[in-house]
This record gives sequence, C-alpha cells and structure tokens, in this order.
Amino acid sequence: MKTNRLLFVLMLFIPVAASAQYQGDARPATDSSVVITLDDALRIALSGNVSVQVADMEIQRADYARKGSYGALFPQVSASGMYSFALQKQKVYFGSDKSEGSSQSSGMSGMMSSIMDPIMYYINQLVAQHPGQITPYTAPSTDDSSSSEPMEMGRSNSVTLGISASMPLVNFQLWESLGLSGDQVELAVEQARESRLGMVTQVKQAYYAVLMAKASYDVYNAVFENAVENFRLVEMRYNVAKASELDLTRAQSNLAAAIPNLYNAENAISLALWQLKAIMGVDLDMDIDVAGTLEDYAEHMFYDINEGESASLDGNAQMRELALQAEMISRQIRMQQYAFLPSMALTFSYSYLTQSDTFNLSQWKWFPSSTISVSLSIPIFSGGQRYNAVRQTRIQADELELQRQNAERQLRIGIRQSLSTMDTAMKTYDAAKEALNTAEKAWDIATRSFQVGKSTLTDLNNTELVLTQTRLQTLQAVYSFVVARAALEQTLGYDFLDGEGNVNLEGSYGNQQN
Repeated sequence: MKTNRLLFVLMLFIPVAASAQYQGDARPATDSSVVITLDDALRIALSGNVSVQVADMEIQRADYARKGSYGALFPQVSASGMYSFALQKQKVYFGSDKSEGSSQSSGMSGMMSSIMDPIMYYINQLVAQHPGQITPYTAPSTDDSSSSEPMEMGRSNSVTLGISASMPLVNFQLWESLGLSGDQVELAVEQARESRLGMVTQVKQAYYAVLMAKASYDVYNAVFENAVENFRLVEMRYNVAKASELDLTRAQSNLAAAIPNLYNAENAISLALWQLKAIMGVDLDMDIDVAGTLEDYAEHMFYDINEGESASLDGNAQMRELALQAEMISRQIRMQQYAFLPSMALTFSYSYLTQSDTFNLSQWKWFPSSTISVSLSIPIFSGGQRYNAVRQTRIQADELELQRQNAERQLRIGIRQSLSTMDTAMKTYDAAKEALNTAEKAWDIATRSFQVGKSTLTDLNNTELVLTQTRLQTLQAVYSFVVARAALEQTLGYDFLDGEGNVNLEGSYGNQQN
C-alpha cells in the first residue's frame, strides 16, 4: 500500500511542479510574451483586420465612382480617323430611262437643260475669250441611249480626320444621378463604420473570454493546490494511524479529479488567445498575453435598464444604412420621372477630308469642315417602359420600408435581450459576492478545523465545493455582463473613436452614467 501511494505521489509530481509557475491572481506571461491591453488590441485590429481594410477600400472605390460621375457635366471630346478605298464607285444617272413615259422624259430633259444652260453659256464665253486654250463644251446627246449611261462619283482613296465634342445643357436625369453617387459614398462609409463596430465587439468579447479563461484557471488551480495540501495532511495522519484508509483514498481521488480541470482550464486560455489573435489579424504563433483581470470590470457593472429600453436607434449602423438606401431609391424614382422631360445637348465637330484616285500623299488636297449644333430630345412614347419603371421602383421602396420596420423590431428585441442579460448578471453578481464572502469564511473555518482534527475531509470538501461554485458564479456574472454590454453598444452604435481617432472605450460608460 505504501508503494502504491509513493507511485501516486510521483505521478502527481509533474502537475504539481507545473502548477507552481502559475500561482497568483492570474497566469503570468513568459519573458517573451507581449502583454496588451484592450485598447492595444483594438488599435491592432483597426489597422490589421481584413474586413476593416476591405471596408476602407470600398469607400475609396465609391469615392472614385462619384468623382467619375461628375465628368458627365464636362464636354466629352474624342478624335477619329478613317481611311476607305472604293472597291466600286457609286454611279448616278442623268436623263430618263426608255421605259418611262415621254412626258416624264421631256420634263427631266427640260429640267436638266434649265440647270445647265447658264453654266454652258459662261463656259462658251470663256472659250471665245481664250481660243485654243479651253475645249468648247459639247452638249450631251438627247438620244435616250446616251442619256441613260451612268456616271461614276467620288475617288478611290478617301481619308477623314476629325475631332468632336459634346456636352449636356439640360439633363435632369444626369443632375439627379450626381446626388445618387454621393449617397453611394455615404453608404460605403456607413458600411465601413458597421464593419468597425462589429470588429470592436468581436475583439472585446474575445478579450473578455481570455480573462474569463484565466480567472477560471486560477479557481481550478486553487482547488488543485488545496487538494495537494489536503492529501499531504491526510497521508501524515494515516502514517501515524490518526486517519483511516478511506480518508486517504478520498484525498487521492480529490487530487486526481482536480488535475483534468486544471489542464482543461489551461487549454481554454490557449484557445481564447488564438481566437483573439485571429480577430486582431496577427500571427497565431505570436506570444501575447492580456493585461488586467475580470474583476477589474466589476466596478463598471451598472446600467440604467429603463434608459436602455428607450434608447434611440439613430446610431445603429443597420438603420442608418436602410435610411440611406431609402434616400437612394427616392432619387431613382425622381430620375425615372425625369425621363419624361426633354433634354438638350450641345455638339461640335471639326473634320478634314481628302479624296484622290492616286496614292500620292503629297498631291492630296485637304478640305476642312466644321459644324456646331444644339439638339433637343423630347420623349413622346416608349411603350410604357418609363411608367412601369417608376412603378417598379416604388414597389422596391415599399419593400425597403417593410424591411426597415422588421429590422427595427429585431433590434429592439436584441436590446431587451442584452438588457435582460445585464440585469440578471448584476443581480447574480451581488448575490454571488455575498455568498462568496460567506463561503470563504466557511472554508477557512473548515480548513482550520480539519488541520487540528476537529472536522472530517468530507466537511472540508463540501465547503470547498461551495466556494468553487460561488467563485465561478461571480466570474460568470461579470463575464456575462461585459459581453452583453459589448453587444448592446454595437446595437446602439456607440462610437469608440474620439476626435483624434484614438480608441475611447470609456466614452460609452460615461454616457451611460451621466
């Protein structure tokens, strides 16, 4: 029997030695650990969290889109160039076809004669003044066979270079779309704010989880140390025949049962730290530890429940996004209604044209041409497309209003749940704190009685069990309160940055207490 007890004690030597380095209120960090506060964790997360970085990029993207939309107000200038080669030139006819009636033929001939006679008279005068230099004009034959021959027009090579510009003068749809672009930027900013608020809540809750894990470790470590001390005392009494073998076996069982809880609590700390590092966006292998204890937040366990139930949702990110979306839909309706109004635009074009049958660039002659015009577009009929588009968007506005009402209802439920949890945690903490004081006195009395042999190990175990439960209840009450408060602050949209961009966690507390 003594050999078995010796082996049992040797088996417990390693966990006893390991627990020695964790004595104190909290498990201390190693020399290489980086101890961070909650403010430090939030600053790191604000700069390294992926969702926050993506949200900031969305703001830049929306801002670029807004700036690009203003470009539609300025002239749109473009240059063009075109070269074409006539594979087959266009042909025209002068005269009438034989199949046409005589009256039509004579009418066409008379019209062509009235056009050409003044020109031919001027040409004949030039021939008379310059004999031998200008070939006299010979009138075409009036025979139907000659008048029906086609004449080719144009040149084989044609080059056109030009520049054009246009800008709107009156366009109600365009003007309204500029406001829509501004709303999109505001929506991106609010979505980035929502991402930050959500990230802050996650960091807070992960930080509190680490503190809870460390506090639980301290409780189970104290239980383990008490079990070791009790086993030592029982064994000494057993060796002098003042304790029964049942007491010794019971002490061994208590010590063995305390070891798994200690290991689980230590593993919970590692898991909570990994979760915190993942949310912060740092390397999971980085050795960090958190500062403070969960009891430090017990002094902030106060909240006016009645004030919280009537709290405004003006700062809630979701409600603000829905309000911006409603404004954007209203602008879309106005844009679609403006489609019924006329629009006016100014257009200018300048071009250079040349044509030649030979590909000799030096002999090509360029001819400029330019135009400026004002165009007016008046919508008349589109088959009901514009009218039905307005009706469709109005239905979207009604759907969004229903979504807003449902979102507000769900947020109110979430607020009440957080307030109920906080109220329960405050009451639990007050009751557990009183019970803890009583349990500590009872355990102290039972310990002294056991040491002098006036009480049994069973009495000591019972008081220690009550003490352990009350300690955990006290810690759990604080943890439940701070986690629920973090969720409530996110719902109400409490800002966590001051005017200089620094993390300000006490701002929401001050608002509540004032």
